[in-house]
Amino acid sequence: MNPLTSSPGDVSRGRAIVASRQVGLCLLCHSGPFPEERFQGNLAPDLSASVHHSTSAQLRARLVDPSRFNSMSIMPAYYRTTGLNRVAPKFVDQTILTAQEIEDVVAFLLSLQAKPPQ
Repeated sequence: MNPLTSSPGDVSRGRAIVASRQVGLCLLCHSGPFPEERFQGNLAPDLSASVHHSTSAQLRARLVDPSRFNSMSIMPAYYRTTGLNRVAPKFVDQTILTAQEIEDVVAFLLSLQAKPPQ
């Protein structure tokens, strides 16, 4: 999947989104290299290990719509607005993350590949 914006992703903004309990909510299910975060999920793979062999296009596609890879996935579609279930009326036709936020998260996840999985 091609980048969603012409601006490259920012690693530090992506890390903040992933670690945020209000925006990305990734740590509800995933764990990762966030020593400052006390409670991290164990329902999904550790981010450091799960991104190790993924390309930016693969990571982006999983963020946009994880059900394309696993129809039983409980991970939300962060950049899809159609075909969703149980969406609150005020969130209809809205994505969870913006295109730039997706690119920022992809940049952060790619930065984890430079570090060996723990």
